[in-house]
Amino acid sequence: MSGHSKWATTKHQKGAKDKARGKLFAKLIRQVEVAAREGGGDLAANANLRTMYQKARDASVPADTIERAIKRGTGELEGVRYEPVSYEGYAPCGVAVIVECLTDNRNRTGAEIRALFARHGGSMAEPGAVAWQFERKGLIAIPRSADEDAIMAVALDAGAQDLRDDGTQWTLVSEPTELHVLQAALEAAAIPIDSAESQWLATTTIEVSEASGARKVLHLLDLLEDHDDVQVIAANFDIPDEILESLEEA
Repeated sequence: MSGHSKWATTKHQKGAKDKARGKLFAKLIRQVEVAAREGGGDLAANANLRTMYQKARDASVPADTIERAIKRGTGELEGVRYEPVSYEGYAPCGVAVIVECLTDNRNRTGAEIRALFARHGGSMAEPGAVAWQFERKGLIAIPRSADEDAIMAVALDAGAQDLRDDGTQWTLVSEPTELHVLQAALEAAAIPIDSAESQWLATTTIEVSEASGARKVLHLLDLLEDHDDVQVIAANFDIPDEILESLEEA
């Protein structure tokens, strides 16, 4: 598996444990609010809201907290209005990065994200400058203990494009529009799901083969991820597993 996949998988597995719980909740609640504002508060009719609702529940966000977020999104309750905004840039070693945020102040968030890039060996780029190196895909993470043949039997008929072995989990890839159909088919077949979401996947990668460069790239991405407004980070680096493991042990 590529170094980027391993890093992303590790982040997913460690997130709920290592992040401050309140910060994680706040990010998930913002996602719920925006999904409800953009597509309405009906879970049955709003596929994106269903996904965000489930992400929040999987992270143990209380149901009543989620319901209030939905009502703020639909305007039934007053609250801060968040809007999506994305930024593009380069990390050290020429690694392309997309940063997706939800913010109530575009100017503040933009300035803070730009400063993080500048202070840590990267630079911001104009819209579209790096996005061409990525494509949007639906990704479903499945525990490695699930049977590969059973997954394939369901996935092939439900719009999956690929099944990847990421070492510690299976990852199904689909078009974003097919994500919820595929998720429903897996659930109907009683196949466990760790996560299901639309993400950016790199179409080209930059190999970072030196530990010093890898450390700088990951440090910047960690700082971006820790920003309150940042929801999603995509990067096109490929760090060899042995370097990743050495950095984790350091």
